[in-house]
Amino acid sequence: MTKSFKDKLGEGGYGSVFKGKLRSRHHVAVKLFGKSKGNGQDFINEVASIGRIHHANVAKLIGFCVKGSKQALVLTSCLMDL
Repeated sequence: MTKSFKDKLGEGGYGSVFKGKLRSRHHVAVKLFGKSKGNGQDFINEVASIGRIHHANVAKLIGFCVKGSKQALVLTSCLMDL
């Protein structure tokens, strides 16, 4: 989906965001979280806050993944398909 995380879109306080494409050909952003200082509360808060937002110009949460200490969000927006 992300072609081995080659296309980095940005970086924030909690991790990096990479460009990806779903099998449906829709573009997505995949946010990988860095090392958490707590018990994953940062990730839980991000899922909760992004999951509540419903606006055409803001990224929409499609899904998330947690595997061991690795955490990721999959986001989309109508602006990413431009």
